[in-house]
Amino acid sequence: MKLRQPTDFLILEELEDKGRNVATNLATHTGKSRKNINTRLPVLEDYGLVRKIGPAERSGLYEITSLGKAALVYRDQYDEVDDFEALIEGPSATAGDESAQAEFARGEDERRVDEN
Repeated sequence: MKLRQPTDFLILEELEDKGRNVATNLATHTGKSRKNINTRLPVLEDYGLVRKIGPAERSGLYEITSLGKAALVYRDQYDEVDDFEALIEGPSATAGDESAQAEFARGEDERRVDEN
């Protein structure tokens, strides 16, 4: 996974903060060109960080995924780790609070009520 900084993280932040959006609006809010945003969105989709949603196939409406939210949790470690993708997809259970944050961001919060 090769992300472009700060553009890719700005896109993810905007989608997390404002919800689903199109490239034109993302360009305005991030200060990046529409061409740049249009180039990066399919890459982020291939990485599983964003998802293109309807109603039409060519609508260009995107939303952040749980993996994209996890990437934001770990963004400070992007330059420090060799495999950022592995970090955000399956953080070690011994990673402490950041692991719990990433699990929560991915919708995998393990805190469940015991049924017994």
